[in-house]
Amino acid sequence: MKIEANKRLLVTGAQGFVAGSVLAQASKDWEVHALSRNAAPAGSNSWDWHVCDPLVPGELEQAFREIQPHAVIHTAALADIDYCETHPELAEAVNVGLTRNLANLCGATGARLVHCSTDTVFDGEHAPYNEDAIPSPVNLYGNTKVAAEEIVAKLGTRGIIARLALVVGLPFLGEGNSFLARMIKALKEGNAVSATEREIRTPVDVVTVGKALLELADGSYGGVVNLAGLSRVNRLQLAQALADRFGFSRELVLAQATASAPGRAPRPRDVSLDNQKTRSMLQTQMCTLDEGLSLILESAENRLA
Repeated sequence: MKIEANKRLLVTGAQGFVAGSVLAQASKDWEVHALSRNAAPAGSNSWDWHVCDPLVPGELEQAFREIQPHAVIHTAALADIDYCETHPELAEAVNVGLTRNLANLCGATGARLVHCSTDTVFDGEHAPYNEDAIPSPVNLYGNTKVAAEEIVAKLGTRGIIARLALVVGLPFLGEGNSFLARMIKALKEGNAVSATEREIRTPVDVVTVGKALLELADGSYGGVVNLAGLSRVNRLQLAQALADRFGFSRELVLAQATASAPGRAPRPRDVSLDNQKTRSMLQTQMCTLDEGLSLILESAENRLA
C-alpha cells in the first residue's frame, strides 16, 4: 500500500540513533514531524521539529493534537539497561507510561503506532526466538518493554510491535547513541575495546531498521515483527568484524571476562531472533552482517559527499 500524499508521520525520540535513520529516509514520502525534548540539531531542516517533554502532563497531548498524525513511529525509550535497573521509576515512566499515553492517543484518533521494542524481552535460554515466543526478561529494562508491548497489542491491527535486535551503525543525525561510533573513536585513539563472547545476538544495521519501520508505518499489518539480521554472532565476533571493515587491527579488540561487572544488570545469554516472518512479509530486505556493514559504509559516504 502506497502512502497518500500529505500523510503525517510523527517520530518520537527524534534525536535518537534509530529515529535519525527513520527521519533521513522518510522525508520524500511523508509530512514528517519530529518530537524531541531538545532543540533541532544541525541538518534537521527537512522536518517539522517539535520540542516537547512527553513526561510533562499535557505536553504530549498538545503536540499530538497539533500534528494529528496518521502514523507514529515510537523510538523514544530509556534504553540503558544498567541505568534502568537503578532508576526504576523513571524507566517505568518513559518506557511504559509514555507508550501508554501514545497508545491512548492513537486509539482515540485511529493512528497507527509502530512501537520499537527489543530482543532483550527474552531470557536468552531458548533462542532463536520467533514472534510467537513468550517474553521472559531478566532485567528491569526488559520488563518495562514487555509491559509496553502489552499496551500496544491492545490496539489490534493499528498496533505494531517491532522487536529490534542489536542495532549497528553510524548516526544519521547528531551524535545518536551508536556503540559503533564510540568504538571507532576509541580505536582511532589507539585504545583497546573489549567485548564478551557470552552475549549472542542477530545484529541489524540501522539503515535497514529505518526502512523497515517506515514500511510498517505505511502498511496494514498489526502484531509483532522481528527486525534482525541474518548473522548470529557473539559480541566479540561482532566487534572483530567491525574492526576489520573499518580498517582497525583486531589486536585492539579484547575478549571481556564473562563474569558480570559490579553493578551491572543481568543480560540474557542468547537472544538471537528468527526473522523468517519478516522476510516473508516486508519488501525491506534483512541483511547478513557483512551486507549490513556495506550499507552503513555506503550511507556514511553518501552523507559526506
